[in-house]
Amino acid sequence: MKLLRIAVLLPILLFSVSCHDIQDWADDPEGNFDALWTILDEHYCFFEEKGVNWDAVYAKYRPQIVPEMTQRQLFAVCAAMLDELRDGHTNLSSAFNTSYYTKWWSDYPQDYNERLVEQYYFNFRLNHVGAATYGILPENIGYFRYPSFSVALGEGNVDHILAHMIVCNGIIIDIRDNGGGDMTNVEALAARFIRERTLAGYISHKTGPGHGDFSKPYAYYYEPAGGGHLLWRKPVVVLTNRSTFSAANNFVSIMKYVPDVYIVGATTGGGSGMPFSSEIPCGWGVRFSACSILDCMGNTTEFGISPSEGCAVGLDPLAALDGRDTMLDFAVSILAGGK
Repeated sequence: MKLLRIAVLLPILLFSVSCHDIQDWADDPEGNFDALWTILDEHYCFFEEKGVNWDAVYAKYRPQIVPEMTQRQLFAVCAAMLDELRDGHTNLSSAFNTSYYTKWWSDYPQDYNERLVEQYYFNFRLNHVGAATYGILPENIGYFRYPSFSVALGEGNVDHILAHMIVCNGIIIDIRDNGGGDMTNVEALAARFIRERTLAGYISHKTGPGHGDFSKPYAYYYEPAGGGHLLWRKPVVVLTNRSTFSAANNFVSIMKYVPDVYIVGATTGGGSGMPFSSEIPCGWGVRFSACSILDCMGNTTEFGISPSEGCAVGLDPLAALDGRDTMLDFAVSILAGGK
């Protein structure tokens, strides 16, 4: 089953499990807060994994809601409550602000400097095709930078990049600072590196309002690219940092189990919940993780994907001052046989 088809079904599945009585919430501070808390209570998918006592969260924040508070004051309390979930996919959106939990990445080193790579490794002469940049390093290693899965690469563009690198001993796919995007773009890229029909992972959806009400995990698979498109059969390094998130996190979770692939860098930022959107009476939108995606071993990837064994490395700021990206250098050493 294609993940795209699963994603299309999610709103239907979530709606179908909401056939219990729906309470009408008043459009006032108390009603909006209670509506928001209840929507998350019945549909959020990571309470148990994160050890969040949602009833205790209600008890902490509900006393802060008073009838005379302004919309901005209400928004601040609601946003603080959502931050208790520690989830980069959970946002509250109003006409004047959007809440965003940042600590999944802001408490960690950035480990990426675009200019460092472009200036000191390619003398500002990287090739540009669509969303991607690419080139060949002096060690005869291909370098392929993909900054966002929200933009499709295009099958012809990927063919062109891989054909350009066919002489290389290996390829580095740099997805540091890739915040995710469209899961169909994940499948399209991963399909160039898998060698057979591959179990990509599992997805589980809510079946009821209880925190533990989930379906049995359903497997989904990827197929190697067909239609005469080029497939890569040499070693690969996927270069990651903490800001590798959401769909990019999913790409790493799949590539980690592909033969001759090394995950190098820092543990990714996670974000494995399939997001779903709802609304509270005042018209504010809420987006949150509603369905959990597991890796092919059945493990949650919400907390990030660790590098391959022996491949954890950070960006040394002192070396960066001398024009060296220590993470990229480590990736080159693996593909050049120096690991």
